[in-house]
Amino acid sequence: MNGQRLNDKVIVIVGGTSGLGRSAASACVAQGASVVVVGRNSEKCDAACNELGERCHSVTGDACLPETAIEAIRLAVNSFGDLHGLYHVAGGSGRSRGDGPLHEITDEGWRYTLSLNLDSMFYSNQAATNKLLELGHGGSILNMASVLAHSPSPRYFATHAYATTKAATIGLTKSAAAYYAKQDIRFNAIAPALVDTPLAARAMSDAKILDYVATKQPLDGGRVGVPQDLDDAVVFLLSDESRFVTGQVLNVDGGWSVSEGQYPSATRGKADS
Repeated sequence: MNGQRLNDKVIVIVGGTSGLGRSAASACVAQGASVVVVGRNSEKCDAACNELGERCHSVTGDACLPETAIEAIRLAVNSFGDLHGLYHVAGGSGRSRGDGPLHEITDEGWRYTLSLNLDSMFYSNQAATNKLLELGHGGSILNMASVLAHSPSPRYFATHAYATTKAATIGLTKSAAAYYAKQDIRFNAIAPALVDTPLAARAMSDAKILDYVATKQPLDGGRVGVPQDLDDAVVFLLSDESRFVTGQVLNVDGGWSVSEGQYPSATRGKADS
């Protein structure tokens, strides 16, 4: 073995130009893969390719539109000769558009959050599945979920449309895993807790939330995650090492989903929305 876990694999990463996706793209290339990264910002797309070299190409586009994933997968096959995996990271919070607790969610907040997180995932998963079926070989499709899909934190993270989309991500992942197992197309999801990315800017600037997370994510001294904490799990689930794994949700959460978490005494009994 050459020590590269993704040697000669071709991977499309939707949302691969910043945060978790950008870190994963670097890890995949370091492990021997060729990647196509998708992002909204052309400068970030160019920066990713400049840093990662000739084994990285990019597509600038809106992941909520069906043609974006189709274009990225076409580019991957035309440029690198095949397709072996998809990592769907694109998505985000709808808090600024009206997401929140159920009784406060606006129509715009609901529609925006579902489109951002579910439409984008549906289109990328469908496009990758169609191409793998056409190519006649298996592959690995990995989706970005969240611990909030199954382990709520109501005081500081009450965005119920977002949680709904991440629970739906798990539902589609498991349903597709069952249906396409005979074609050796694997579907899995990765569920992080609080990770220091642009999406987490609100939480990262709030001392109360950071104090809470220190007890909710107690591993490694109690800290916020960093994108690199997820990279080995991503590589594993995209590689042949996980060839007998499908329909699974891997929490990479610092202990969030098994820890109670402690609120500062000054805020005990007060609900934040």
